[in-house]
Amino acid sequence: MGSNCERTGAVNSHREWSINCRDLAGRKRDVTVFVRQGHVVLVAPPGETAILSPLDVGRLRAALRDAVVDASVESDH
Repeated sequence: MGSNCERTGAVNSHREWSINCRDLAGRKRDVTVFVRQGHVVLVAPPGETAILSPLDVGRLRAALRDAVVDASVESDH
């Protein structure tokens, strides 16, 4: 995945953010943020707890902030 908070193209040209985290067993996982129909969607590792470092929490915050902006623009259309 390259960087810890990477923006990738998604279906229908929507942006998607992926933030690195770890599960309780210490395995690398990702939390994904995207916008669908004017709502921010947060996808955590299936059936897992996401443990984020302070730096990754900042990245999650930035991704959520950007997604809210995208959602408000999308809901206006």
